[in-house]
Amino acid sequence: MRGAGAGGMGRQLKSEPIALLGIGKIARDQHIPAIARSDAFHLTATVSRSGGVDGVENHTDIAALLAARPDIGVVSLCMPPVPRFDIAMAALAAGKHVMLEKPPGATVSEVHKLERLARAKGVTLFATWHSRHAAGVARARAHLRDARITHVQIDWREDVRRWHPGQDWIWQAGGLGVFDPGINALSIMTAVLPQPVHLTAATLAFPANRDTPIAADLVFAGAAGLRVDAAFDWRQEGPQSWTITVQTTDGELRLTDGGATLHIDGVLQTVAGIGEYPGLYHRFAELIEAGQSDVDTSPLAHVADAFLLGRRTTVAAFHD
Repeated sequence: MRGAGAGGMGRQLKSEPIALLGIGKIARDQHIPAIARSDAFHLTATVSRSGGVDGVENHTDIAALLAARPDIGVVSLCMPPVPRFDIAMAALAAGKHVMLEKPPGATVSEVHKLERLARAKGVTLFATWHSRHAAGVARARAHLRDARITHVQIDWREDVRRWHPGQDWIWQAGGLGVFDPGINALSIMTAVLPQPVHLTAATLAFPANRDTPIAADLVFAGAAGLRVDAAFDWRQEGPQSWTITVQTTDGELRLTDGGATLHIDGVLQTVAGIGEYPGLYHRFAELIEAGQSDVDTSPLAHVADAFLLGRRTTVAAFHD
């Protein structure tokens, strides 16, 4: 449920100490720089078994962090979704405000359980979708609010060896495979379309030696005959493509570069933003101040539907 109240009174944040858990590629590339730019938070501690951050105290697990630093009331979780649930439960049970890297969980049900615990403890839970903070997304949503949409084409094609080198967890059950980037497209789709859509067909291509798909073709249906076609592929070589094209009765809207660039009827639009991950931490601070949570599971539900409804095909084995 998007924007659900977390209970309790809001409070003004003034550079609150925050702990970052899971110091991998996404933490180093995005979270640490975003926190460094934030006026609301300063990085005070990390939890990592493979190395922390220079100049910041590090702990081996969530229990050690909670015992050593009861003064830290805010945590951001960056580890893969399968091990994240128990850590999030421990943090919420201890009364911490929790931010979840996308996808918010390995299953929809566990995210709902986290949401219930956050509500019971009166703390903020923020299930993030970083692509919704891409520069062109808010403008696209506003433009489409009253539009008559006839067709949407999503093309999300990238080279897994370039973007996820050596990340075996992503090929294991619960790792999502090509839906790890594809869910970013679904998070934009669910943000900009004025009416919901539902999955009607899917084909999932699994490498012979992997538990998660390397490609997926999806079809969604909406009101008044709306159709959405989505193609996700991790085998793209050369130029990478993260594009959403929306046809309306009044013209065409196109988001490219993962939502960063917006064209309307072929004309480049001027859009601005503070950046995807800085935008997440700004939103997290707003939610804590307001005493609210933001837990929208709709992109994850679409992925779950794809695994439920999808026709499985086997393709060539993948070797990193």
